[in-house]
Amino acid sequence: MPKAAENLQSIPALLARNLKVFPKSPAFREKEYGIWQTQTWADVAADVEALALGLINIGVNTGDFVAIIGRNRPSLYWSMVAIQATGAIPVPLYNDANAEEMAYVLGHCGARFVIAGDQEQVDKVIQVQEGLKQFEHMIYLDPRGMRKYDHSKLHEFSHVMSQGLAARDELAPELAKRTALLNYDSICVMLYTSGTTGKPKGVVLSNRNIIETSKASSQFDNLNVDDEVLAYLPMAWVGDFIFSIGQAFWTGFCVNCPESPDTMMTDLREIGPTYYFAPPRVFETQLTSVMIRMEDAGKFKQWLFHKCMGLAKRVGPAILDGKDVSSIDRLKYKLGEFLIYGPLKNTLGFSRVRVGYTAGEAIGPEIFEFYRSLGINLKQLYGQTEASVFITQQPDGEVRNDTVGVPSPGVEIRIADTGEVFYRSPGVFVEYLKNPESTAETKDAEGWVATGDAGFIEKKSGHLRIIDRAKDVGKMATGAMFAPKFVENKLKFYPNILEAVVFGAGRDMCTAFINIDLTAVGNWAERNNIAYASYQELAGHPQVLETIRDHIAEANKSIAQDEMLAGCQVHRFLILHKELDADDGEMTRTRKVRRRVIEEKFVDLIDALYDGSDEIFTRTEVTYEDGRKGEISATLSLLDVAVQPLDAKVAAE
Repeated sequence: MPKAAENLQSIPALLARNLKVFPKSPAFREKEYGIWQTQTWADVAADVEALALGLINIGVNTGDFVAIIGRNRPSLYWSMVAIQATGAIPVPLYNDANAEEMAYVLGHCGARFVIAGDQEQVDKVIQVQEGLKQFEHMIYLDPRGMRKYDHSKLHEFSHVMSQGLAARDELAPELAKRTALLNYDSICVMLYTSGTTGKPKGVVLSNRNIIETSKASSQFDNLNVDDEVLAYLPMAWVGDFIFSIGQAFWTGFCVNCPESPDTMMTDLREIGPTYYFAPPRVFETQLTSVMIRMEDAGKFKQWLFHKCMGLAKRVGPAILDGKDVSSIDRLKYKLGEFLIYGPLKNTLGFSRVRVGYTAGEAIGPEIFEFYRSLGINLKQLYGQTEASVFITQQPDGEVRNDTVGVPSPGVEIRIADTGEVFYRSPGVFVEYLKNPESTAETKDAEGWVATGDAGFIEKKSGHLRIIDRAKDVGKMATGAMFAPKFVENKLKFYPNILEAVVFGAGRDMCTAFINIDLTAVGNWAERNNIAYASYQELAGHPQVLETIRDHIAEANKSIAQDEMLAGCQVHRFLILHKELDADDGEMTRTRKVRRRVIEEKFVDLIDALYDGSDEIFTRTEVTYEDGRKGEISATLSLLDVAVQPLDAKVAAE
């Protein structure tokens, strides 16, 4: 682990340190045309210098905002460092954002320059560039399809680097001067929030925020130069920036970029990362894939799988945490490792995972325990963009499915009288760009930040438990607590359920919208010779409706066991005729449900759930992949679900 030094106050300074300490160690790796290509820290340092010179050559000034749009590629990662070296500020955008969403961010920060990954991203910017007053030049990485474009404001990435090197004697002193001026208070990056409740806000993060957080979190899990991480999450997300830039440049470990989103799982298996992060949705999808494969397996394999997994669930987490387990159970577990756990981890790409994390949404307890039972050191963390990710982490040996851990090193936490969680740390953001009102509402004069989440700290363990978003936690008409996330996570444990949205605040009972998982349910349909032509047709199939009803009834049994939230059992539900989609404004780009948007958009469906209707006809506007608008209609069935009776004590509470 590299030691801190006073001059390591910027990411370019960390790169210079890495060039001296381990120049030949792999820094970035990318799979192209089926072959892994490796860049050492010496290679990265040379490329960063060439691009930084090229950026100065085309007019990038200190303090400029430079947008980066594209999928995870080494060139785009170290482009952010080159931008920093020039004194400018990198602003990564979500590569799946549409042109209008990009126009808002580019206009809000006043980006003069854009680095785009390919023709698709270039086209989006060209579509809105007339409305961008400050925009001047765009640099594209992949030249395919770009030959006939107007190049008066377009520049090929490699040409910018070549021109920078050609002018090195002239520009090197200026680059050195700008880089030397960088310090802990300089802006390191600006990242936009997902905009769950409104327009995205530009979160300004300093070098102090990123480096101190990266240092503390790396030491917490003993990350070092020999670790490997797979970079596949959106580059605009703060977690990816911390893992693939902050921690990578602090420790010197290698960042691996998949060939494409479609090959991610194959590339994951080939790399076998030692350090891995995924939001709950990814773990849910992988578990769904496992369960689908097991349904297609022979009866003996199914019996062996369930037998071994029963043992793993009972003793696996205890073995992982180094707790006492009988010799016989340890022997049986080793046999299970040989027969089931080892091959399964290899299939998932988790054979070498030493530290794994999930965050962003609460993960279902059953899903979490499944992975830990295999011997995968999966832990939970709690964080925000405004915290430079880390607020709490789970220490090894103290991992539980119902908490998010203890305060990360250097982080202070307090719980307000309202139950809202507040924190302060070296990672606390500088400000929201051009939004002093929101900055003051979120961060007070003493540096305490309001998370917007409700929770409490356990007195005995010191672990933080998050109940739900503070604004979503409420009371039902019965007086019972309403916490929709708690219920939704119970429902999403089932492979057939992709997404759930629960309603009930101020009502006498809870109801739910369900999105089925097309992969899981489609596999079931194929095995049962059930023909279907679309998501909508499958979602309305009577057997699918009954299956989902059974899942919800089973989840109700689990919910009823929680005295505080037993009143949140789901009484009625419907399966939506469309998947919730970010392009339709129903979810953020990080796949978080925009609850208020859904409540307004589908108010007729919610009303029908509560007025006792058996079915309802509805029309909904949708956005197609090419940006065109359309409309779909359907007659939806509304079903009742069995609930568990509340005892007198719970009902009274």
